Amino acid sequence: MLKTRIKELRAARSMDQAQLAELVGVRRETIGRLENGQYNPSLKLAMDIAKVFGLTVEEIFSFTEE
Repeated sequence: MLKTRIKELRAARSMDQAQLAELVGVRRETIGRLENGQYNPSLKLAMDIAKVFGLTVEEIFSFTEE
């Protein structure tokens, strides 16, 4: 299962889903689905999100086996 820190990182920057979505070129719903574990991002999207927050992909996303 993919775990993400996107919601936590957005909150720390007072950023809403729509703002992040616009910065990375996806719909707001995509960000919501990422945050809820309903969608696995492409490598490009993961890298774009990491760039917005100035972090590595590994600092935002982690994978756990269930």
